[in-house]
Amino acid sequence: MKKILLILLMLPLSVQLSVAQNLKRANHLFEKRAYLNAAELYLNEEPKTQEVLEKLADCYYFNTKMKEAELYYKILLQIHEANVNPTYFFRYSQALKGVKNFSEADKWHQKYLEKKQMAPAEKQETLPFFSALNSETRKPYIVNKVSVNTKYSDFGTAFFGEQVVFSSTRNKGKLYIWNNQPYLDLFKGDIADNQDLKNVVPFDGNINSKVHESNAVFTKNGKTMYFTRNNFDSGKKKRNEKKVSTLKIYKAEFVNNKWTNITELPFNSDNYSVEHPALSPDEKQLYFASDMPGTMGSFDLFVVDINTDGSYGSPKNLGPKINTEHREQFPFVSSANILYFSSDGHFGMGGLDIFKSEISDEKFFAPINLSNVINSNLDDFAFVINETNEKGYFSSNREGGMGDDDIYRFTKEKTYIIHGLVQDKNSLEILPGSLVSLLDENNNLLNEMIVGDDAKYSFDIENNKSYKIKATHKLYVPSVVEFSSDAKGDINKNIQLLIESYDDAEQNIVTEAGKTQIKINPIYFDFDKWNIRPDAALELNNVLDLMKKHPDMQLKIGAHTDARGSESYNLKLSDRRAKSVLDYLIEQGIMENRLKSEGFGESQPLNNCIEPNMCSEDEYSINRRCEFVLTN
Repeated sequence: MKKILLILLMLPLSVQLSVAQNLKRANHLFEKRAYLNAAELYLNEEPKTQEVLEKLADCYYFNTKMKEAELYYKILLQIHEANVNPTYFFRYSQALKGVKNFSEADKWHQKYLEKKQMAPAEKQETLPFFSALNSETRKPYIVNKVSVNTKYSDFGTAFFGEQVVFSSTRNKGKLYIWNNQPYLDLFKGDIADNQDLKNVVPFDGNINSKVHESNAVFTKNGKTMYFTRNNFDSGKKKRNEKKVSTLKIYKAEFVNNKWTNITELPFNSDNYSVEHPALSPDEKQLYFASDMPGTMGSFDLFVVDINTDGSYGSPKNLGPKINTEHREQFPFVSSANILYFSSDGHFGMGGLDIFKSEISDEKFFAPINLSNVINSNLDDFAFVINETNEKGYFSSNREGGMGDDDIYRFTKEKTYIIHGLVQDKNSLEILPGSLVSLLDENNNLLNEMIVGDDAKYSFDIENNKSYKIKATHKLYVPSVVEFSSDAKGDINKNIQLLIESYDDAEQNIVTEAGKTQIKINPIYFDFDKWNIRPDAALELNNVLDLMKKHPDMQLKIGAHTDARGSESYNLKLSDRRAKSVLDYLIEQGIMENRLKSEGFGESQPLNNCIEPNMCSEDEYSINRRCEFVLTN
């Protein structure tokens, strides 16, 4: 009986030890990125704490198992919403897109932005998600799967003469702990007449090893290649202090009909990954993705100069126009100097989406989503295009594929272009920073861009349609030009956008001391009053007429007093007078969002009358004024 009692007393302790060991083992696997194995242990963990729910959901998220990820992120946020890091709002939104619940994804994306306390200008308009993304994006692509996809993972194409090189797990062997799939090798296939792939065989030479190889790029002469490989040392994987194997970019040379001289690039590290090489059109720069120190997100895009002696410069981050606090990977630069890349940080369909950004003088235009024809609600990546025939390939794990990842081929339909310059109407000086908007005949916004230092704009258009092109610039009168493309597309249409500054366009708008403002006769108020007198209303009607003539004009109404009276009293009085002018203009039909008001009291005199009893009435009256300063 005593033995039985002792055993019963020991059982709770043994159960506690077992539970603790189970969690420790799960966390160890999670740190090693053996996510699917870790998930099995987290599933059995009770109670499911906040940490367990976060890691369990992450295990599925990192393996694109969005149905399971969505479930556990939902449970996590139902219980711990007030305490979780904003990252989990973002991941839950992505998981919801992965199961095509776009309306709920929008809500959680907005919560994510609010939790991050992002400024309104940084927020991306997301409601309603699907129409907001796709109504503004041209979709000139016809997409088909290639026939050589397998039940395994096939992705990451690169042009290699008349062939395509890609990555695949189709070789059976040791499994990779991240996703329990075989290790990646490089394969090559011939390009068929219809752009499909055929005659697939393992890639030549000494490139494939016992670890991962993927994402190659080749010089035009076919003599040099760059590719991604795991840490590699005499056939053995290396791991950093976190026991995690990282990725590196290697270079190989084609000598005497074989790939040799395989060397890793000098900016690789055992402490972070460097992956997905891409060459610039002149082959003088190498683009890549990395999570090296200084990245803005989990992975950023970088570029490094390739010097004439074969050495390399210092990697440079592509900056906030391209990189976000999330993932940017799989760069490709076309012969037209357009950067294509994948991101889950820019506004997209879900998972990784493919974006494009034009490169000009080493600066990047705002990334454009390639629409729901190329992108899906899961991961879409590794886009490459031959600009000569406008055909190419990309990879995706979207529904309907054969394996975990599949290769898709696409043909880009012929596009038609509207382009030109934004210039000052009178001086013909170019106007960098202007906003150019493309609208349809019903004034629906189709696309827009802020022009760079060269003030050039360019948009794709469709044939046999009517459009409007609008140019705006701060302190300029917006200009709208209507045009149509004919049945043949009216290809390469050039429209010069000439806009006129307000102070050139209107006689009573002047620029003085750095302010562009409407000049009218002084507005007078009765002593200690702020109501609009009839004589003041007559002057304000001149402002009213200008605002009705220019519906984009926005004003800041500033009221000022002289130095007589206390400082605090004058500030309150000027505030009331400025607000009274604003209310008058609103009553006459001007929208409130076009107006701001502020009282400055006696703080901004136009002369030296800064004390009571030191000036004449006429001199004091100079400082009692209302200003109407243009703000856009």
